[in-house]
Amino acid sequence: MHQSHFQRPSLTDRLIGQFDRALRTLHPGGITAHRPSPAEHLPDADLPAAGRRHAAGLMRVNHTGEVCAQALYQGQAATAKLAKVRHKMEKAADEEIDHLAWCDERLRQLNSQPSLLNPLWYGLSFGLGAAAGLVSDKASLGFVAATEEQVGDHLRDHLKRLPADDHKSRAIVQTMLKEEEAHGQSALRAGGYRFPKPIKKLMRLTSKLMTASSYRI
Repeated sequence: MHQSHFQRPSLTDRLIGQFDRALRTLHPGGITAHRPSPAEHLPDADLPAAGRRHAAGLMRVNHTGEVCAQALYQGQAATAKLAKVRHKMEKAADEEIDHLAWCDERLRQLNSQPSLLNPLWYGLSFGLGAAAGLVSDKASLGFVAATEEQVGDHLRDHLKRLPADDHKSRAIVQTMLKEEEAHGQSALRAGGYRFPKPIKKLMRLTSKLMTASSYRI
């Protein structure tokens, strides 16, 4: 009796998939959201030039953060030891696609563009994610939780700094904040290691470098 077996993708297939995902992540408009933007039906405020540039700078930072999230999850999925952890990383990356697409769309509405440094940050984040996965799945999930904690801090800060009349950007950031916090809690519930404060402090310094550069470039 002939019995079919599910064949796992080869290393070559996975590498091609990773390269395709990276290209679509880094190319403006290359990612399509699965859900409509929270800002879709909100009016776009007539912001002054300085306010529009400031909002664009903050949304560019958020866009770069989502580029890093894609790379982080893809790197972790590539080295995760347990299939269920690999699936969780891939599922989280899929959920983050909406955030990336929403930020990309908002940047275009603000007559701006993503950071020119995104390829650099993608490569670094992919490497960090892959390294965490090589250490252990607990470390990989813990890295997600620690990262999402810092992302939440940035988003809360942006809600304070965005122009009060920029309802579109604020709606996107508020939805992102809720979902990023859920991703972090999910990683901890799945067995993620709680990183000590010194490691979190080092991660925060790296994050500040990313946000400062992405806001301007």
